[in-house]
Amino acid sequence: MYKKILFTTDGSSYAEKAAEHAKFLAKSSGAELIALSVIEINFYIGIPEDDSVKNLKNILRKKAEAVLEDFEKSVNSDGNEVKVTKIISEGSPAANILDTIVTEEIDVAVIGSSGKTGLSRFIIGSVAEKVIKSASCSVLVVH
Repeated sequence: MYKKILFTTDGSSYAEKAAEHAKFLAKSSGAELIALSVIEINFYIGIPEDDSVKNLKNILRKKAEAVLEDFEKSVNSDGNEVKVTKIISEGSPAANILDTIVTEEIDVAVIGSSGKTGLSRFIIGSVAEKVIKSASCSVLVVH
């Protein structure tokens, strides 16, 4: 049924729960997993890119790489051979998720209901809400 599944992560507990659903879907359907981590750069837009900003970006990128590596290892820890493609991008999480859905021809996206901040708009986070409203594929939101 699914050929490509997008899993998005920011390293939050909601993303960890979403990871379990993404792994299950991929293993049961034989789909490829696209694992996406977006480095949100909104907080330093307009700040000259000095060494401290470069260092912060580097730290965030290394954290994202580690999260995606751990995810890939957990997917195939039981001997299954699920193809995992890891992507790290910078910018708006919602925009990057939506772009990845289109460019990777995703069949279903699996996302957590809220991010690391813990600030959720009513029941569902703003990134999840934007993705649900604009995605060209089905979206599974995990709470």
